[in-house]
Amino acid sequence: MPGPSSTSSRSTSTLSTSLRTHTCGELREEHVGQTVTLCGWVAKYRDHGGVVFIDLRDRYGLTQLVFDPDAGEKLSGDGLNAATHELARGLRGEDVVKVTGTVHARGEGLVNPKLSTGAIEMRASGLTVLNKAVTPPFEPGADQLPGEELRLKYRYLDLRRPALQKIMELRHRLSKVTRDYFDEHGFLEVETPILGRSTPEGARDYLVPSRVHPGEFYALPQSPQLYKQILMVGGTDRYFQIARCFRDEDLRSDRQPEFSQIDIEMSFVGREDVLNAIDGLIAAFSTELLGKEISLPLPRLTHAEALDRFGSDKPDTRFGLELKDISDVAAACEFGVFNKTTASGGKVRGLCAPDAAAKYSRKDLDGLTAFVGEWGARGLAWFRVIEEDGAVKLQAPTAKFFTAEQQTQIIERLSAKPGDLLLFVADKPSVVNAALANLRNRLGKELELYDPAELAALWVLEFPLVTRNEEENRWEAEHHPFCAVHPDDEEKLKSDPGAVRAESYDLVCNGYEAASGSVRIHDPGVQQAVFDLIGMDAEEAERRFGFLLDALKYGAPPHAGIALGLDRWVMILAQLDNIRDVIAFPKTQKAADLMTGAPGEVDGKQLEELHIRTVAPPK
Repeated sequence: MPGPSSTSSRSTSTLSTSLRTHTCGELREEHVGQTVTLCGWVAKYRDHGGVVFIDLRDRYGLTQLVFDPDAGEKLSGDGLNAATHELARGLRGEDVVKVTGTVHARGEGLVNPKLSTGAIEMRASGLTVLNKAVTPPFEPGADQLPGEELRLKYRYLDLRRPALQKIMELRHRLSKVTRDYFDEHGFLEVETPILGRSTPEGARDYLVPSRVHPGEFYALPQSPQLYKQILMVGGTDRYFQIARCFRDEDLRSDRQPEFSQIDIEMSFVGREDVLNAIDGLIAAFSTELLGKEISLPLPRLTHAEALDRFGSDKPDTRFGLELKDISDVAAACEFGVFNKTTASGGKVRGLCAPDAAAKYSRKDLDGLTAFVGEWGARGLAWFRVIEEDGAVKLQAPTAKFFTAEQQTQIIERLSAKPGDLLLFVADKPSVVNAALANLRNRLGKELELYDPAELAALWVLEFPLVTRNEEENRWEAEHHPFCAVHPDDEEKLKSDPGAVRAESYDLVCNGYEAASGSVRIHDPGVQQAVFDLIGMDAEEAERRFGFLLDALKYGAPPHAGIALGLDRWVMILAQLDNIRDVIAFPKTQKAADLMTGAPGEVDGKQLEELHIRTVAPPK
C-alpha cells in the first residue's frame, strides 16, 4: 500500500514489553550479533532434514527463524538444545510463540528482497509455545483467499492478513491526519449522543427501545446533523468529530449499516470557507498518506454541468468519455427509435469509446445492451467508425437510416476517428443519464483508460433543493431539509420549487461520493418555509424538529458544514472497491455479523422488560 511513512517496520517504540525485545518487521543488518526475543504467529514451517525454518509473523512483518540442532558450536551462548529443537519440530501454522536467538546475516545469494527483514535471519536458542492453534479453516498468509463469507465468519483470522493489517494502519493514519489538521485550524472535537430522537428523513432509523419509558424508543444517529447545528447555536464555532452513524438501508459494496464519518461544522462562514477547509484536508490525505502533492483548489462543477458532461452527479474524472447530445440530428434521421424518442420529449445522447471498435464483438455489444437495460434503457445503439474510399463514416446495421451528412454531424459532434466505437441511448433524460453514466464507468475500467492509483477529486455544487416524488405527488429534499436556498433562487421557492438550487455541495473522488454538505438554514422562518414545501406543516415540524426550531430562535449564527465518509476514503486511498475490506468487523450485504451471529434472538424476559412483543414471520 502506498504511503511515505508506513509503520510496518517500526519498533514497539519506547513502551517496554516484557515478552519481546523487537518486532518481526524490525531487525536489520545493524542488529547482527545481537541476542533478541520475538513473539508472533507461525506463518510458514519448513523442515529441511532436521533444520527447521519458520517464518514468524506479527503486524509489523516477517522474520525467518532457524532452528539448527548443530548450531551450538557456531553460536555464542548455549545454542539450541535437543528439547527446544524437538519442540520447534512440533510447531504448525498460527501457533503463537516466543523465540530467543541471535541475529545473523543471510549467506550470499540467500537475501530475500521482498522482505524488509530479508537480509537477516534469527538463529534460535530458546522457544516458548504461548498458545497452540487448531488447524485453521484458511491460512491468513495464503496467496488465494477463500470466499468472503468464510473470512467474515473467522474475521479474527482474516485480520492477521498483512494486507488487511496495512489497511487498518492506513485507517488509523487517516484518522490521525484528520485530527491533527483540524486541531491546527482551531476546531474542537465534540462527541454527540448515540441515543437520540427518531427524526426519519431519508433512510430508516435503527430504533432502541427504552426500558424506563415504556413504548418509547431512541434512534441511533444517521448523522450528527441536528446536534452539530445546535453546537453552532451554542457558540462552539468550529466543530469536528469522527462520528459513528447508523442507517437501516439496503446495502451495496460501498455502504454499511454502521459507518464512520468525519463530521464538520463552522459558524460565520459561507460555502467557500468550507470548500477551502476540505481542500486542505484532502491535500493532507494525499501528501501524508500517498506521498503525492495535489493542486488546489480542487476542480468544481455545478450539478447541471456534471449531468450534462458525465450523466452523473458523482463523475469519475480520471478519464474522458464525456457524453454528447445528438437529439437534433436524431430528430431528423429516419431511425424510428431516435426520431420517436425526440418527438416525445426524450433525449438521444452518446459517448465515443476510443479505439474500441475492434475490441467489442457483436456478442460483447449485446452484453452492453443488457447492461444499460439494468438502468431502464430500452436499447443501445452502436456504430463503428470506419474509413472507406477516403471518407469517414458509420458502420452498423442501423447506419442506413442516416444520411452521409448526418453521419458526419454525429462523428464531428463526438470528435470520433476511425477505429472508435460510438454508443447511444434514446430515452427520457433521467434514464439516458443513468444508463450512459454507468456504461461510461464500465468502459473506463474495461478499456483501462485511467491509472487506478490516481486521485481525482472535484466539487459538485448547486444541487436542486427539492426533487419531485411522482408516486406520492410531493416534493422531497434532495439532500436534507436543512440546506440553505441559493440566494439567486429565493423568489422561486413558491412559484417554481423544481428550479430552486440549494447552497449544497458534494465532494466526489474517483466516481464515489466522498463527502456531502451545505450551508444551513439559520432563520427559523425560512426553515419552516422549506418544511412547508416538502409537506411538513408547522405542527408536524414542531413535533419532529421543535428543539432545532427553538434553538434557531435564540440567535443562530450563519453556519455551514460537511461530512466525509471515513470508510469510503480509506477504500479509495487503498484502491479497493468493497467497503467491507476497510472495516475491522463489517456486516454482510444483509446487515449480518457472521462472526458473532448478530442480529440474534433475545429471551422473553428481556423483551418483557422492554415492553416489546415481536411479530416476526415464521422462519
